[in-house]
Amino acid sequence: MNTPVLVKKSSANAVSEKNPIVGHTRPYGDFLKKQTEFVDYSYLELEEMNLKVKRDKLSGVSDEEFEKRFLEYLKTEKGVKAVMVCFSDMEGKFHILDYDKKYLLNGVDNLTFDGSSIKGFTAQKESDLRLKIDWASFRWVPADIFGAGKVLVFGYVCDKDGSSYDGDFRSNLANVCADLIKKGITVNVAPEIEGFLFKGESAEQNYDEREGFELATQSGYFNTLPQGTLRLFIDKFAEAQRALAFENEKDHPEVAPAQFELNYKYTMALLAADQIQLYKLLARQVARIMGFTASFLPKPITGMNGSGMHTNISLSKNGKNIFFDVNDKDKLSKDAYKFLTAILYYGNDICLLMNPSVNAYRRLDPAFEAPNEIKVSSVDRGAMIRIPIGNEKSARIEIRTVAPDANPYIYIFSLIKIGMKGIDMSEEEFDVMKKSVYGKKTKILPSDIYGALENFEKSKFMSEILGERNKDVFAQLKKKTADRSPRHLGSKIKGGEILFHHEVTNQMLWNNY
Repeated sequence: MNTPVLVKKSSANAVSEKNPIVGHTRPYGDFLKKQTEFVDYSYLELEEMNLKVKRDKLSGVSDEEFEKRFLEYLKTEKGVKAVMVCFSDMEGKFHILDYDKKYLLNGVDNLTFDGSSIKGFTAQKESDLRLKIDWASFRWVPADIFGAGKVLVFGYVCDKDGSSYDGDFRSNLANVCADLIKKGITVNVAPEIEGFLFKGESAEQNYDEREGFELATQSGYFNTLPQGTLRLFIDKFAEAQRALAFENEKDHPEVAPAQFELNYKYTMALLAADQIQLYKLLARQVARIMGFTASFLPKPITGMNGSGMHTNISLSKNGKNIFFDVNDKDKLSKDAYKFLTAILYYGNDICLLMNPSVNAYRRLDPAFEAPNEIKVSSVDRGAMIRIPIGNEKSARIEIRTVAPDANPYIYIFSLIKIGMKGIDMSEEEFDVMKKSVYGKKTKILPSDIYGALENFEKSKFMSEILGERNKDVFAQLKKKTADRSPRHLGSKIKGGEILFHHEVTNQMLWNNY
């Protein structure tokens, strides 16, 4: 596959008016192009423009300012034809609606969709829901991946009256983060997302359990050539990721053949959750262009390492990392220990949110560094939570149990709610938790989805933080999928656990039972 040429495109009708986004003359390319041209910025231009938006958001630019800025941009820029508005359902499946730019500008306060067609949302008799654009999430996107003339934003799902829809966990995550920011606290998150590259397009939808998946390459850790299949995929994926302002750190093949992981800088929780959805979208689209399938199934091949989504979390208050303590042997503060102890205490309750598929429980196999032990360790990779080596800037906890098919909004929201309960509890309550968590015998996470469902359903605390309706809906969705797969996992990857997986299935597959 050819690497995109990073050459600035110019317009014959280029003008010198100030750019409405940055306030001075076109430092990021020609924003005003001929009406017959759709915007198609180079990857370098995309990175600079998107980084500016990201940094403005992190510096505290208001939502009202972003809305004013980008509405003016869309009115002015003739080369944008459509706005992609993104949201996620209860299970975390990603949805994108393309709105014609003129239609959106004329009806931005009245963007509706059929909520009854989205899993976990409204019933048919009360189907209509609204989308409110989060203008601070605005991104210019690579034309060779998304098509020329398009820009992307995330949306908040709202009820008919415009209030936040309680089943939209992007809204719930935004609200809990906003409440903490009022106290000066920012939640920082950095996920490490692993996936596999398989031969053929739509390899998951065409899965045959007799044949299994065919790896795109035999290359893996330390033995991938610079122009090998996996390296070419990773390089192209990394370019797209960089263009969307992920602030890349390192990318590499993982332990299993045809397995990959691309790491990027930590950021505030809501943006981190958005980036998880975009990471998987970019990987899938780059793979499709190359004739492959990027898969985020937790354990797609028996006998090989599975894929995880280790999630690093820290809290900062007024710019200072409150998880750091120079005097602790692992450099963690009392607040950090309270935060992680609460997560361990409720580990069984939240397991279903972190491992939401039948296939996810194959990954919790101790033969493959499975993080299935409800404990914390700085060295043991079988621990549910690890303490990485850190300093005042990087001190954090790493939750290793999370599978890459988890809904990022609902599990990060829940981790924050649980962790903050830990920080806010009294010393007496903390002592009770410690005795339960750090007893003589280490507890183990469920070995299948049925055990996780049972723990989830009986958890009063999950009802408290999710709401009874949301908890029941999520459990019912998981039951429907689980009941379409054999109860005992066995050694063979079954067709049901792939074809009815929430990120794979569609109406045709679901009805073919």
